[in-house]
Amino acid sequence: MPFLFLIIGFMFLIKGADVFVEGAASIAKRFNVPPMVIGLTIVAMGTSAPEAAVSVGSSLAGQNDMSIANVVGSNFFNILVVLGVSSIIAKLPVQEDTIKKDSPFLIAVSLLLVVLGSNLNLDRIDGLILLIVFTLFLINTVKSGLKGSNNDSVDNNGETAVAIDTSVDESISIPKTILICIVGIAGIVLGGDIVVNSATTIATSFGMSENLVGLTIVAVGTSLPEFVTSVVAIKKGETEIAIGNVIGSNLFNILLVLGLAALINPMSMSMLALIDVIFMTAITVLLYFFMKKNNSLVKKQGIVLIIIYIAYMIFTIVR
Repeated sequence: MPFLFLIIGFMFLIKGADVFVEGAASIAKRFNVPPMVIGLTIVAMGTSAPEAAVSVGSSLAGQNDMSIANVVGSNFFNILVVLGVSSIIAKLPVQEDTIKKDSPFLIAVSLLLVVLGSNLNLDRIDGLILLIVFTLFLINTVKSGLKGSNNDSVDNNGETAVAIDTSVDESISIPKTILICIVGIAGIVLGGDIVVNSATTIATSFGMSENLVGLTIVAVGTSLPEFVTSVVAIKKGETEIAIGNVIGSNLFNILLVLGLAALINPMSMSMLALIDVIFMTAITVLLYFFMKKNNSLVKKQGIVLIIIYIAYMIFTIVR
C-alpha cells in the first residue's frame, strides 16, 4: 500500500507542476513577458517544484536526511541519467555561455553547499545565504534573458525562436488562469506530502535509511519532469534545451529548495549526506570537462555517466 501511495504522490507532483507551469506561463505571456524569460524562470521552477515540495515537507516533518538526499539524489539523476541518456540518443551541443558561465557557477554553488554543510548542519543563516545567491542568480538570469530576447527579435525580424511552448489560449480568462495555478500548486503540495509520508513508511518497514530512500526512490520520482522535458526537447530537435534544463534545475534544487528547507527548519546532516554532496560536486566538475572537451556531450560520455550512476547507486545500497 505505501508503494501505491508513493506512485499516487508522484502523479500529483508531476501533474501539479505541469498545470502550474501552463497557468503561470499563460499569465506571464498575457503581460508580454518574453518567452525566453518564462522558460528560464517559471518553467525551471516548475520542473523543480516536486523537489521543493518533498524537501520542504521532509524538513517540516523532521526527516532531514531525506530532505537533503532528495536534492542531492535528484542532481545525481539529472547529470548522470538525464544527460547520460540524452547524449546517447543524440549529440548534445553546448553553448559557449554554458561552458564559460552556467556550468562554472553550478560548480561554485555545489562547493558552497559543501562548505556550508562541512559542520554537518544547515541552519537558517545557511539557508538565507543560499536564497540570497538564488535571488542574485535569478535577477541576472532575467536580465540576460531579456537582453537575449531583444537580440533575437532584432536578428529574426521580430520572431524569437523558443523551444518551450508558451502559446496562450485567449478563451481562458485571467481569473481562470489564476485558478489553474492554484490547482497546480495544491497538487504539488499534496503530492509532496503523500510522497514524504509513504517514503518514510517504506523506509521504516524495510529498515532502509531516509538517506537511501531519498537518494533512490524519491530522487528518481521527483526528477521525472526534467527527464521528460529533456527527452521531448531532443525528439523535437532542441538538443541544447536538455543541458540548460539540467543545469538550471540543479541550481534551483541547491539554492532555492535547500535554501527554503533550511530557512524553515534548520537541518542536521549525516556524514553520509556530506559525502554524497561532495560526490555531487565531483560529477558536476566531470560534466564541465566533458562539455568543454568538444563543446558537446556525445554517446561515449553518456555511457560513462550512466555507468557512474549505476556504480554509485550500488555503493549507496551496500554501504
